[in-house]
Amino acid sequence: MREETHAVHHAPEADLQEKGLSRNSVGVFGSTILGISSVAPAYTLTATIGILVTQAGPKMAVVIIAGFLPMFFAAYAYREFNKVAPDCGTSFTWTTKAFGPYIGWIGGWAAILATAIVLSNLAGVAVEFFYQFLGDLFRSESISSMWETPWVNIATCLAFLVVATWVAYRGITTTERVQFVLVGFQLLVLATFSIVAIAKSGSSPTGMAFSFDWFSPAGLTLSAFIAGLSGSIFAFWGWDTTLTVNEESKDADKTPGRAALLCVLSILLTYLLVTVASQMFAGTGSEGLGLGNEENAANVFGELAEPVLGKPWHLLLFLAVLASSTASLITTFLPSSRTMLGMATYKALPPRFAAIHPRYLTPSYATVAAGVVAGTFYTVMHLLSKNALTDTIYALGIMICFYYGLTAFACIWFFRRELFVSLNSVVFKFLFPLLGGLGLLGVLLITLRDAASPDYGSGASIFGIGLVLILGVGLILLGLVLMLVWRSASPAFFRGETLHKDTPIIVGD
Repeated sequence: MREETHAVHHAPEADLQEKGLSRNSVGVFGSTILGISSVAPAYTLTATIGILVTQAGPKMAVVIIAGFLPMFFAAYAYREFNKVAPDCGTSFTWTTKAFGPYIGWIGGWAAILATAIVLSNLAGVAVEFFYQFLGDLFRSESISSMWETPWVNIATCLAFLVVATWVAYRGITTTERVQFVLVGFQLLVLATFSIVAIAKSGSSPTGMAFSFDWFSPAGLTLSAFIAGLSGSIFAFWGWDTTLTVNEESKDADKTPGRAALLCVLSILLTYLLVTVASQMFAGTGSEGLGLGNEENAANVFGELAEPVLGKPWHLLLFLAVLASSTASLITTFLPSSRTMLGMATYKALPPRFAAIHPRYLTPSYATVAAGVVAGTFYTVMHLLSKNALTDTIYALGIMICFYYGLTAFACIWFFRRELFVSLNSVVFKFLFPLLGGLGLLGVLLITLRDAASPDYGSGASIFGIGLVLILGVGLILLGLVLMLVWRSASPAFFRGETLHKDTPIIVGD
């Protein structure tokens, strides 16, 4: 093995096809912003901090870092793939080239499922915080609770989806400009909240003095660590949006990978700053403002906003969460539409999903389809059963770990002929993807085990099996059925005629 750290050079992947997307439109900074927007840090934090405290107590930082590591390592697998094959189909394209069309199709299906579920969930969250913000602004309990009325909830949710679809439809540049404002605002508010919370922590009745022990796993039980890890790892989902806009990026083989790593690191630092500040101000107790108080768990910022920022500035934190969910709603259209575009280009989906708008240079049909599916899914689930909607969101974890982990292992197999030709290859094409894949596989197995319990999620079950497991596995099995149906109608992709299972061709150092 050579000791030099530079990478080998590869011939272009001849089977990759142009999609007609807008070229050279997104730089490293813009792509990083899109990734941060997809993760939705403000919304994720207010919904996750309470869960992490319940599992890990004052050791929240430990499980956040533990959840970060598999995602960080998996991001290197995406980066290495993107250097050789910058294609907007990302996981679908790359797992197809590594493992063949059938596994690749299911990987693409899992990615589309995840984004469709998140789209509907984010729209629902935006509705809730929209009315809560208005209610607090006008000091009206009736306005604050309007989101609980089914027809108001659904109508407002569909309105949010229409606006988000329109922004995504208008092109990557429009989306990027909107995100600069929304992401910049939420990060500024989170930073302000953290600084003020730390400054006021000494006078807070439930506050805690900072301790480096919060970053040590000592004293944290294995069961608590695993439970916390399962929750924290999903808090980083969404960074791969930076890769799905690779064909629209400047230096398409380099920019997306760099942006993905910057995104994950930025999210980690944001999470650590806000959780430490919240812990210093509120403590981890189960009374009053304590982060361990079950009454505060679903919306931590809702309880801490006024004590930390005071009136009327506390409204900024509500607005930041609303901006976070809205921003993520818009950017989540990017991976869903571009994955469908990639699949349709290689004839793994009907050709109409490959349609590109002549003016905006966006996957027009796929973007609208994503909005329609998300709106229909949310409406049906909301009317049929809130348990089903809740458990589908819990089942999201199964799909995330599946397609992220699959892509990490695909990287190792795809580059198998050059894993040990240099130190660079050993670390970035073998070791990091392996660690990421194993970490995600471990969380997947834990999630499957927990999801089988009828007590998991909403507590609903069928024949004693948790509804979360039934939905998670059932939706993936539905993909198998659809795959077989499409294979009979259009077998070219499954014969390897449009996208080839291969390894990269090395042309020199």
